[in-house]
Amino acid sequence: MSPTEPWRNPRPAPNLDVVRHRVPTKDMIAAWLRSWWPALVWAVVIFIFSTDGFSLEHTGRFIEPVLRWFFPSAPTERIHLLHHLIRKAAHFFEYFIFFVFIYRAMRRSRPGWHWSWAFGAWLIAVIYSGLDEFHQVFVASRGPSAWDALLDSTGAFVALLTLFFLYRRFQRARLY
Repeated sequence: MSPTEPWRNPRPAPNLDVVRHRVPTKDMIAAWLRSWWPALVWAVVIFIFSTDGFSLEHTGRFIEPVLRWFFPSAPTERIHLLHHLIRKAAHFFEYFIFFVFIYRAMRRSRPGWHWSWAFGAWLIAVIYSGLDEFHQVFVASRGPSAWDALLDSTGAFVALLTLFFLYRRFQRARLY
């Protein structure tokens, strides 16, 4: 580097063969996409469920008539309570399924159970739950709820435990 050109980089540019191995191949991208597409699609589904179209008022138009059909003599308070419980159960199961998809993506086709995959998947689900509740700040008919985020995280954690015990059960079955 000359003193008259201090802006020049003193190192030469790398050879193409040196850089080529750092670029992901089409096979690597396809394998990544095959692993992650269910989790990404489910994240979009969760995002859609957080919009105005799935607010309490809008879901009540569909769920409450069905509940009234199943329980025609139930008082209105009971129908509202069942509607509320269905909505909270949806939070739980959305994130139960989301965790399973994330764990599947992190595991890819590698065998076995790893706690790092499980806790990584759970952490992603918890963070997405927080972002989902934050998104509801900007939806007029919705609002953020720490209880909903806790319920989402609990659903993901129950999925973690369920997968762990299923894995252990099938591992024992192979040994016998």
